Amino acid sequence: MKFISTFHISVLLFVLITFSACKESAPMVEDTAPVFDINKQVVSDSAMVVSAHPLATAAGLKILKKGGNAVDAMVAVHFALAVAYPRAGNLGGGGFMIYRDKTGISNTLDFREMAPSMAHKDMYLDTLGEIIDSLSLTGHLASGVPGSVEGMYVAHQKYGKLPWKELLQPAIDLAQNGLKVTEREVAAYNEHMWLFKEFNPHKNAFVKEAVWKKGDILLQKDLAEVLKRIQKEGRAGFYEGKTADLIVQEMKKTKGIISHEDLKNYKAVWRAPIQLEYKGYNIISMPPPSSGGICLAELFNMVEPYPMEKWGFQSAKSIHLFTEAARRAYADRTEHLGDIDFYPIPVEVLSSQAYADMRMQTYVDSIATPSDSISHGNPYAKESEQTTHYCVVDAEGNSISVTTTINSNFGSKVIVEGGGFFMNNEMDDFSSKPGVPNQFGLLGNEANAIAPYKRMLSSMTPTIVEKDGQFFMAVGSPGGSKIITTVFQVVTNVIDYQLPLKDAVHEPRFHFQWFPNLLYHEEGAFSESLLTELKALGHTPKSREAIGQVEAILRLPNGQLEGVSDIRGDDDARGF
Repeated sequence: MKFISTFHISVLLFVLITFSACKESAPMVEDTAPVFDINKQVVSDSAMVVSAHPLATAAGLKILKKGGNAVDAMVAVHFALAVAYPRAGNLGGGGFMIYRDKTGISNTLDFREMAPSMAHKDMYLDTLGEIIDSLSLTGHLASGVPGSVEGMYVAHQKYGKLPWKELLQPAIDLAQNGLKVTEREVAAYNEHMWLFKEFNPHKNAFVKEAVWKKGDILLQKDLAEVLKRIQKEGRAGFYEGKTADLIVQEMKKTKGIISHEDLKNYKAVWRAPIQLEYKGYNIISMPPPSSGGICLAELFNMVEPYPMEKWGFQSAKSIHLFTEAARRAYADRTEHLGDIDFYPIPVEVLSSQAYADMRMQTYVDSIATPSDSISHGNPYAKESEQTTHYCVVDAEGNSISVTTTINSNFGSKVIVEGGGFFMNNEMDDFSSKPGVPNQFGLLGNEANAIAPYKRMLSSMTPTIVEKDGQFFMAVGSPGGSKIITTVFQVVTNVIDYQLPLKDAVHEPRFHFQWFPNLLYHEEGAFSESLLTELKALGHTPKSREAIGQVEAILRLPNGQLEGVSDIRGDDDARGF
């Protein structure tokens, strides 16, 4: 017995030593492989789709290959983003579309959310008239009436080619069968998990016992059923019937005020685009309630007289000029912009060269103007004057630029029970109190005050650029108040600095918006010598994380299409 015991002990020691040696010789290797194949730059002959998620891009490309047009692909991309990229892609939000057909005729669709019928000017103030912290940001009262489904349906009714039902199927398949979660989305889900739990005690697809890991499968059965109703019934599958019931029931849990009538009565609105000439290019962008088109017009008109191309890309002179123009444009945004259906906005004057020249009379090229010394202009002179983006160009030459959002990451954090989709927190984009900034630091006044059925002011800036009467470029970005300056920089990078599209999108960016009086720049974007020059000019640089997440398509001189997706996300470009 003694011999046997010793033998067994020897064997056990041998096994333990061998196992230990094996562990030391095979260290753990971190899994760095991407979940999906992602293309950051693609050149194609006929058509192109660029979006924030490779599965959404693939859905749009699939529709184009079936013979669908740009609007058909837009619908497929939009609903696929609602499944694969829920932090910004959505059913419970809204957005803006710029459409340019192959003949050069442009149109815009406003499917921005609107305030419910029970909304009122002081709904986020306490008895002392002070803003109640976070009431317009999280929870049921933060949501406006969603516009996304209506927008997609109305656009398809007017311009679509393939059957509506066919366009919803890719999204339904993704929701029903599940999709792998990328590393970036894992980080977002885990970071917001406590908020998902706080506002959603019911069972849902985003709350799980363990933390999310890269490659985990996201199954969204409730969302699949909602999509099936939309597929079968069109807009009525969302704004009426079971889905509408689910939304209203969710609202009634706490302080939500969206009603059945609010949902049924929501309408998307066709609007004339803002158009301006800049150095031989025609820039087409979104009118109010987007502030993007008018602010872009002011920026381009203010900088056009100056030789930025000679000063060079991100030179101190160019950056100084940009900040001074942005200081004035954002001051005007604060005072004059809102829902044009509720407030008389002098669109033609604000977007004119004469107005820009007047605003730049106080520009000095050697010193920054203190923001508190700059106010809005007067366009009423006597008897004169983190969101998502995707682009599509089809084989016929029709082009689309769409920006859509639920505002903050995952909107209000409220997931509709039984519906599986996030509601927006777009009510924060109103001016809850004049002179008090929203989550993006943007100020607002009476033009953007809360009122029933009113659409909140937005910075979303989907844009299409023409050259010599031909499609030249489609571009857009998420980023709240930074959207406008991001789009402006990408366009000037291409037109003024002659950067290749990939560099125009991928190069570091900066941002300025009047208040706060800080020149934000991506970490490492500015050299020490450039920072010294900017400080000498009176600017206050401040580094921050990524600015924007651009999608862009460019027509090359040989007629081919170049699609570029941003390196700041899981964005993907595909074409054929």
